[in-house]
Amino acid sequence: MAMDFGSADSWGAAIYFWIIPVVLGDAIFPPVPSEMVVITGGALSADGRANVFLVGGLSALASWIGDMVVFQLFRRRLSHVLDRWRWGRRVHKGIHDALAKAGRSSTYGTIIGARFIPGGRLATSAAAGIADVSVRGFSLCAGLGALLWACWLVGLGYFTGSATRLPFWASSLIGVVLGLVIGAVVGIIVTRRRGNRSPVEEPGPLA
Repeated sequence: MAMDFGSADSWGAAIYFWIIPVVLGDAIFPPVPSEMVVITGGALSADGRANVFLVGGLSALASWIGDMVVFQLFRRRLSHVLDRWRWGRRVHKGIHDALAKAGRSSTYGTIIGARFIPGGRLATSAAAGIADVSVRGFSLCAGLGALLWACWLVGLGYFTGSATRLPFWASSLIGVVLGLVIGAVVGIIVTRRRGNRSPVEEPGPLA
């Protein structure tokens, strides 16, 4: 049966299946609209079409798994495997572009907070892998960051849905705009505080 993209009932039934692949994909390719999907889940929850706790839990889990994949990819010096395919080379280039913009910080605070700025999640996970941050430390910080990120986005969608009482898609768009504005402001502040950073030099494969 085809999904009706304008129907709240159809989205309410399908949102759980959209969250995991989209949020996972966003870990490697930031243009994937994971924020929009998670905010939509929050808006649907406000409308009684989805379970807010399930939406938040799936979002946090998928975010954590995606971070761990990128972290291990760079920690084990396996990122060169991406260069075998054209799409992989584009992804690899995007990772280095994100690293160049976000800087080389791999502190635990940055691992938790960088996901709230555009490209920060990918750049920080890759930088932490390159810097050989402990697996346990990164895993715990990424898990906490994923939980905070999911709560923020689901809460944003839930708030806009409850406050506006508009159709779920309109509430989702308002939530996305608010999230983009706040993220852009935070990104500008962080960038100015860090100053210009040079790209991270990725070491070659281990012998």
